[in-house]
Amino acid sequence: MKILVINPGSTSTKIAVYEDEKPILLRNITHSAEELASFGDITEQQDFRRQLVLEELRQAGIPMDFAAVIGRGGMVKPIAGGVYEINDQMIDDTLHGCVMHNHACNLGCLIAHEIATMFNSQKQNSNSQKPACRAFIADPGVVDELSPLARISGSPLMPRICIWHALNQRAIARRFARGIGKEYEDLNLIICHLGGGISVAAHEHGRAIDANNALDGEGSFSPERAGSLPAADLIRLCFSGKYTEKQLLKRIAGQAGLTAHLGTNNMREILERIKQGDEHAQLLVDAMLYHTAKQIASEAAVLCGDIDAILLTGGMAHSDYIVSELRRRIGFLAPVYCFPGENEMEALALNALAVLQGKREAKVYK
Repeated sequence: MKILVINPGSTSTKIAVYEDEKPILLRNITHSAEELASFGDITEQQDFRRQLVLEELRQAGIPMDFAAVIGRGGMVKPIAGGVYEINDQMIDDTLHGCVMHNHACNLGCLIAHEIATMFNSQKQNSNSQKPACRAFIADPGVVDELSPLARISGSPLMPRICIWHALNQRAIARRFARGIGKEYEDLNLIICHLGGGISVAAHEHGRAIDANNALDGEGSFSPERAGSLPAADLIRLCFSGKYTEKQLLKRIAGQAGLTAHLGTNNMREILERIKQGDEHAQLLVDAMLYHTAKQIASEAAVLCGDIDAILLTGGMAHSDYIVSELRRRIGFLAPVYCFPGENEMEALALNALAVLQGKREAKVYK
């Protein structure tokens, strides 16, 4: 079964074509700041990015005969984990319900639906007997399986929500479980995704019962995000008249974390600066890891210390220094395993394949 995978990011659109479990095409289409400057809202980039995807497929000689198109899920309403068939309600919520989270991942659902619809229209016009192409998302960042206790904050005006790397974390959890001859649902895990944002979740027998809001300001700071901030100082800054709302939101996600301190989110560059003796960069990276370890340790309390393993993943997990420093601080809690990289393309493809093969049932978005 041939599956098209679409994963839009802020400055790139990753695509892949899989035949069952085997990737036959992997592409990373980059977008310059100049190309994107003419678009106001993220969703205005939909036609531009779709055309680039179709052109990439044409140049690679990939015919439009997919069994499924699966996109990275966007910032829709909180939902349980799993694979979802894209429907009109999801499209409407993506276009109109995500105004507070204008993130490129929202395009994944829209473009996947559009390409599947295009293929099905061509199939009807040619009277083809091939099955219809289905359109999915899987484990978007708004997957919410929090326990009731985790939802409560110190203000009834602001209950806790989670925005986290659900797709990669759950894929890594399943891979780890297979590797030790068990099922994801059998295990208690703490998983930390180390990327532009850092998310940490406690997985209890197949459910992420606690996870941080890694986009809007909770948990450790990261290369691009501020993490938790002193609340009163933030309120005073909001009323200082020095910044607009849009500017301050950028100081939470985008122009925050190591980017705000060091002027770059490029971890290779930052680690090279440390190697060359930059003590300030060393201090900031160590502080980021200190707070990340503290957050991981806090999830041990959520699981009452009953932890089968701690899994580290994401782009920063390629760094021996980062992994060893975290392992030094959290290794006493449980065995620590490392799965570097994003793993999102494979995770999306395997989720779609599981539904097509009848091993998993697609959920209905309501």
